[in-house]
Amino acid sequence: MGKDSGLDAILAELKPFGKYNIVNYALLLFPIYLAGMYGSVFVFEAPDINYRCNIPQCEGLNDSDWLEYAIPQEKNGLSKCEMYQEATNSSNTCKIDDFNRSVVVKCHEYVYSEEYSVVKDFNLGCQNWKRTLIGTVHNAGLFVSLPLTGIISDKYGRKLALSIASLMNGLFGFIRSFSTGYVMMLVFEFLEAGLGAGAYSTAFVIAMELVGPKGRVFGNTLINGVYVMGLMSLASFSWWLQSWRFLLRLIYIPAIFVVSYYWILNESIRWLLSKGRYQEAAAIIQKAAKINKVKLSEEVLSPLYELEKLNVPENKENRANDVSVEKEPSNFMKVIKSSIIRKRVAICSFLWITCTFVYYGLSINSVSLAGNKYVNFMLVAFVEIPANIVCLLVLDRFGRKRVLIITYVLSACLCISLSFLPKDQKWLSLVLYLSGKFSITVAYSSVYIYVSEVFPTNVRQSLLAVCSSLGRVGSTLAPLTPLLTLYYDNLPAIFFGSLALVASVLVFSLPETINVPLPDTVEEAERLSKKKNRTGSI
Repeated sequence: MGKDSGLDAILAELKPFGKYNIVNYALLLFPIYLAGMYGSVFVFEAPDINYRCNIPQCEGLNDSDWLEYAIPQEKNGLSKCEMYQEATNSSNTCKIDDFNRSVVVKCHEYVYSEEYSVVKDFNLGCQNWKRTLIGTVHNAGLFVSLPLTGIISDKYGRKLALSIASLMNGLFGFIRSFSTGYVMMLVFEFLEAGLGAGAYSTAFVIAMELVGPKGRVFGNTLINGVYVMGLMSLASFSWWLQSWRFLLRLIYIPAIFVVSYYWILNESIRWLLSKGRYQEAAAIIQKAAKINKVKLSEEVLSPLYELEKLNVPENKENRANDVSVEKEPSNFMKVIKSSIIRKRVAICSFLWITCTFVYYGLSINSVSLAGNKYVNFMLVAFVEIPANIVCLLVLDRFGRKRVLIITYVLSACLCISLSFLPKDQKWLSLVLYLSGKFSITVAYSSVYIYVSEVFPTNVRQSLLAVCSSLGRVGSTLAPLTPLLTLYYDNLPAIFFGSLALVASVLVFSLPETINVPLPDTVEEAERLSKKKNRTGSI
């Protein structure tokens, strides 16, 4: 019996959600709740606000009738970036004759509304690329944080990686709230995400390794529900505070306290076993059994004792002196040499790109829908709760592959159909929009579980981090999608749908992992695909 099957048997006896796991999940859900706010905070840091050209000779007048002959009209009201040229014979008294309405010129200065935004604080009027770049820079930081945190997690332990990442979140997020200029904000936006965004993936991996196969989907649903609470809290706090600086201080300070998890949280048993630290793993298992008031049978514990015997100093010395035993290649080299794992990494990365691009794209563009932007954002976030409940109900019943294919296709159809709706159908547009977010959320949740199931324990977080990092191409590009509406209102939705269709086709080439024990080695991970080939199942 291998380490994985032995541990899963022990976890089954301990029960997936006994008191020990409930306490650990409660601890892990706090950084996940915070991550829900951090992942989309740029939406409320740099929202597009109302502004117009500054007309010096007209400002301060009691009436606003002059706006009609000083600033041209556009489809959504007064132009934000243009004004009529001042007439050559202007009396500089703000009369209709003072403006040449046949010539339109660009603004030099702007008058901003009373709304709070980086746009106003750093004078970013009519520089939409600078506004959207904030979100892009934030998500670009994930290219650094996820692999870095993954390496720390797989080499030095999950709880160390979680503690460091949370400290970086809190520190750089708090400093960012005091930004005195646009460049300073971009720097700390990148550093906060670049060194801290791995907190979510680390907490997720610990949670997935905490339970056996039967508890993974429920655990994932719980995690996603708390993440959604973070998203909704972000919109609520922003609506309440009406200040991006106060918002950052409120949400980032709590992350610093997660550093204490290094001393409070128990290390992942599965990670300890993968590192040959059987004594520590056994001590935690016994502690969990005591907390859960469960007496583990000798039959279940015996594989762990056998592994511990193999790890005693004299046996390790004997194996080192045995010239007949060839040195095993490193886990990383095994992954590089495995064509099956390489292909799996590439496809899973594309699935992740699709999920992040559509998921974040729909969330970001929701604030431009008709109605209150805070309510719209909360609605688009709230729809994830029923989506995760559906995920809980269908994943273990129909399998990972079938659910992924159906939800990708459904998301594509819903997004593309938005482009065929008349503009006056606002409520129907909102329903389709929410339905599209619903389906991509089910796909995103499924991908997170699926990727954690197809890679071996000793490189699981590293490969999950690779897929997630490459997948962040989608979330990095998503903040730029509002710019597409300048060319065609529904162009973002068409992009979302097209990418989802391609992803649905690629899922067919992957193995099914429903109720399969987590693979511990590269060989076990490869066997998932070989099993599929023998049985012909999807």
